[in-house]
Amino acid sequence: MKKFVFMLALVVSCAAANAAVPVAKIQAMLAKPKTMCGRFDQSKTLAGMKKPLAANGRFCVVQDKGVLWRTLQPFPNTLRLTKNEIVHFQGDRVAMRLDAKTEPTVRMINQVLFAMLAGDLAQLETLFEVDGTVGTDSWSVTLKAREPALAKAIGTISLEGGAYVKNIVMSEASGDRTTITFSKIEAGDKAIAADEAALFQ
Repeated sequence: MKKFVFMLALVVSCAAANAAVPVAKIQAMLAKPKTMCGRFDQSKTLAGMKKPLAANGRFCVVQDKGVLWRTLQPFPNTLRLTKNEIVHFQGDRVAMRLDAKTEPTVRMINQVLFAMLAGDLAQLETLFEVDGTVGTDSWSVTLKAREPALAKAIGTISLEGGAYVKNIVMSEASGDRTTITFSKIEAGDKAIAADEAALFQ
């Protein structure tokens, strides 16, 4: 978790520039629901290990509020990212809390994560070099960090999708590789369960 936060902290310190990919065209293809929830399947391959580590669960992206990332297997835990804090739950217990008041990068970290899950390339292109292709109803892009320190820490990120982001692949400089696939995506107020919505109150 500390490494995850450190990597994202590096992201927010990068300078901005414009990308050549037709970001506006991709943005026009993307659905932009106020609330979006679905299933995620994650596979992480560590350098030197043959068998990947697998996890799955449920995610929700709620506009103007944040992201809820609920791992169900192999071990249940919940990560809630809002404008002002990151809270990591293990069961009903708060295992970690990072507040924007004491950790100024938290607010920007959450903006980057929201942009990635929502496919907000306009936000991401200020931090990464964007390269990719656009089809009739699908697109794919590769993000390369503009700053050497960030590139060394996280390598490259690939996104694929259509109306929604379908796959995210993070290839770290260390050789570790994480693949996240999204499915069963639902949009609208009914997409989020009552207990999930309560976590944003």
